[in-house]
Amino acid sequence: MNKKLAALIFACVLSAPVSAESLLEGSAEAGQAKAVVCGACHGIDGNSVNPEWPNLAGQHAGYSYKQLMAFKNGDRMNALMLGQVAMLSEDDMRNLAVYFESQTPAARSVADESLVRRGEAIYRGGIRDKGVAACIACHGPNGNGNPAANYPVIGGQYSVYAAKQLRDYASGARKSDGPTRVMREIASRLSEDEILAVSSYVQGLH
Repeated sequence: MNKKLAALIFACVLSAPVSAESLLEGSAEAGQAKAVVCGACHGIDGNSVNPEWPNLAGQHAGYSYKQLMAFKNGDRMNALMLGQVAMLSEDDMRNLAVYFESQTPAARSVADESLVRRGEAIYRGGIRDKGVAACIACHGPNGNGNPAANYPVIGGQYSVYAAKQLRDYASGARKSDGPTRVMREIASRLSEDEILAVSSYVQGLH
């Protein structure tokens, strides 16, 4: 294993300490009231019906809160989301995150059978020759992430959405991985075919 790949895996697994955001406090009841607007895209219970918009049901609250903050401070760019977060306070965002975390994910779609073998190889083993760390190191064998480190649940997420996020990390359009730049480093080394394969595999994880 080359030094760069080892450093990426080490940073991913060990660098993020438990923080207040990892153990997020908020009101699911208050979040439900605010979620009416979110429901137009993400579903009132966080289960989106459009593969371009992510499922939020069951997502770690700390992670969801960080992403809402990222939209507000410009680390993630999306005109629609910018309009939505502009009027939200930090308490509103905490409450929304806690509410969506409390919701049950719906049955997920399966992976494309023609991409499963390649996607699984990347997810579980990375791509050593390209310095691509294995996704499993941070997101776990079933894609359940790590709430203490604010690594998201990705298992069952729409492949269309997941692929878009990898492309955005690769281009630098998304910078919400923070100073470690782990996702930007990994995604920038993936080809389009590799992005499609691992995104499809993620969609089939449960």
